[in-house]
Amino acid sequence: MDDTARALAAAIGARVKQERQTRRWTLDQLAEAAGVSRRMLVSVEQGAVNPSVGTLLRISDALGVGLPSLVEPPARKTVKITRRGEGAVLWTGDSGGRGVLVAGTEPPEVVELWDWTLAPGDRHESEAHSPGTRELLQVQEGTLQVEAAGQAFTLDAGDALAFPGDAPHSYANPGPQPARFSLAVFEPGVGPGTTLEPAHD
Repeated sequence: MDDTARALAAAIGARVKQERQTRRWTLDQLAEAAGVSRRMLVSVEQGAVNPSVGTLLRISDALGVGLPSLVEPPARKTVKITRRGEGAVLWTGDSGGRGVLVAGTEPPEVVELWDWTLAPGDRHESEAHSPGTRELLQVQEGTLQVEAAGQAFTLDAGDALAFPGDAPHSYANPGPQPARFSLAVFEPGVGPGTTLEPAHD
């Protein structure tokens, strides 16, 4: 990990630990609720790994805080500006692409805004998000192939797509040039219904 990735991993780890301890959950309780291994959760809290977007989504959903809350300081502000280059890089492709979370809202109605770049040959497979999740994307540059709702779509610069995010989906760049797209993810009802008893040991 480079310095930026290490700093992000440490910030995510601290926030996960803070949220878990606020709920008085054990590592085992959170691991079970999130569907991740205890070993992975320990590594996340220690800032020793850069977890996948899928793992972060499972942890944030289990905590009921929404993904943006895990990568931002806990201070709540009415208006928050993210300057160029300040977004959280949560995915990097084998060919050099990046998925950057640039803005997000607080629960219960969580909206995430992403800036994605896929290098030629890059592909990102996304797990199904929580029920009711919707995604909107618009291609800024290049050509993008999206598989969603059991269909495949080829989009060029200026094209947009709306699709359900609560089923597996993927983004790929089949072209010779980088593909860049903006992605908005709406995840409704984050938090309510998340009930785990606190630990008593």
